[in-house]
Amino acid sequence: MTELEAGRAQRLAPVRSGAALQRYRDVLIALIAFAVLACLPLLSGSKALLDFIIRCSAYGLFATSLNLLVGYTGLTSFGHGMFFGLGAYSFGLIMQRLGVPIPVAFVATLAITAVVAAVIGAICVRLKEIYFAFVTLAFQMLIHSMILSWASFTGGDQGLRGGIPRPVFLGIDLANHVHLYVASCALLILGLLAMRQIAQSPFGYTLRMVRDNAARASFLGIDVWRAKLTVFVLAALFASMGGMVMALFVSGAYPEFAYWTISGEGIFINMLGGVSTFLGPMVGTVLLLLLNDTVTRFTEYHGIVLGVVILFFALGLRKGLLDFVAEWFAHRRDAGEGR
Repeated sequence: MTELEAGRAQRLAPVRSGAALQRYRDVLIALIAFAVLACLPLLSGSKALLDFIIRCSAYGLFATSLNLLVGYTGLTSFGHGMFFGLGAYSFGLIMQRLGVPIPVAFVATLAITAVVAAVIGAICVRLKEIYFAFVTLAFQMLIHSMILSWASFTGGDQGLRGGIPRPVFLGIDLANHVHLYVASCALLILGLLAMRQIAQSPFGYTLRMVRDNAARASFLGIDVWRAKLTVFVLAALFASMGGMVMALFVSGAYPEFAYWTISGEGIFINMLGGVSTFLGPMVGTVLLLLLNDTVTRFTEYHGIVLGVVILFFALGLRKGLLDFVAEWFAHRRDAGEGR
């Protein structure tokens, strides 16, 4: 047994060292990306550009968290936007009613989201395919209805009014636009790095196995329900982070943040960027926001333009943009090796 264990350890050593190298590389890339984004205000004085990147941070966290469900686990959620709205409203209400430091409100919001996601997920992940999708949508509409009907607490259809207090903490003043921009970029990079580690961890490969063949995964001893519930809660937490970034950006929260269309935008973003590559949702986020900002300047029929874009990706490319690029490079590499 000692010889067998020693042989097994020797075989696993290259795999573990490769995984460690991958983690260090991801951290290095994350640090470089944050450094570039943090230096951007020094290179450009455009407030519009900084605003665009803050919006990309909010929607990028949301869309990438949705891809943990769609791309890695095979769970298509039509109601994932409820956690985006829950994060925005919970954070805004805590800051308005309790006046606690921002880090405390941030952690409290994540705790609230985790509890709500665990309750909803425990019901939804037992269902399969279309039933899962529509039950998540039903829960989102329930939360949206609660926001509208509980006007004395949430502000109803007017949203949270009066702004969100932003007390200074650790020398960071989120009332300052540059500080808010850097904080949003930091949350984006940290969130993406954390989701990347989840996707590349043994748990991430377990999710892929569940996606590909849940019955076989169960036969191999994997608790499929627990794995799905865990990733459901994790995805909700990152979506909630996106909601908090958006709440700080607009200094409030509005019912549209929890409406079903926000979930539709998340699915659309994943279609644009691709679900088989980790950065696909970020590419899709940038594309969608650029399309919205550009098209709305020239026509009020932006929905028609976006519909044509969807048809192009669905019927033309049949995959997201980054998926298409990655597949094209793979074909070229294989062709080069074949020579």
